[in-house]
Amino acid sequence: MCRLKITLFLTMLVCSFLYRDDAVAQSAQEGGMHVRAVVVGTDTLPSITLQIFEVTERLPRKLRKQRERWTRLRNAVYVTYPYAKSAGRILRDVNSHLASLDNKKARKAYLASKEKELKAEFGNKLENLSIYQGKVLMKLIDRETGENCYEIIKELKGGFNARLWQTVAFFFGGNLKSEYDTEEDHDIEQIVQEIEMYRYYRAYN
Repeated sequence: MCRLKITLFLTMLVCSFLYRDDAVAQSAQEGGMHVRAVVVGTDTLPSITLQIFEVTERLPRKLRKQRERWTRLRNAVYVTYPYAKSAGRILRDVNSHLASLDNKKARKAYLASKEKELKAEFGNKLENLSIYQGKVLMKLIDRETGENCYEIIKELKGGFNARLWQTVAFFFGGNLKSEYDTEEDHDIEQIVQEIEMYRYYRAYN
């Protein structure tokens, strides 16, 4: 029984040496250095950990196009989302004020003064937007207000003005009746949520 225990112990000892992953070289030549080693069968191979580095190559054309499209959309949303938020706030204030005015002349005067005020505040900034950014802005305005730009203009400025500006938008490849679709505009929503999370983090940190 004792001999059997000794035999099992020696067998386990030999196996653990032969099959261990990390063995250390037993000696080094003069002028050399000790390194880790791996025992493979009857061979002892040096094992050296190299510095981590990245291997990169040019993205496939399809992936480059997807990244460019996403980057363009993300930049457009970051630029126009503050204007859409302002539009929602302003429209609520305007509608609230108009509800207190019974006189048509007073309503017209108020809208004229408000329009002048908004042009002074946002005119130059909005004129600098690209056509693509303008399209994204119209989507975001519908998201914030629940009304597309055509409906807003029609409500505040009348049907004639709405049709006129719709014609102008058409010639520039736009559509004032653009509506926000949660499925179609999923990417826009994802970017908006990113902006809101960033603002929340900044506000509480």
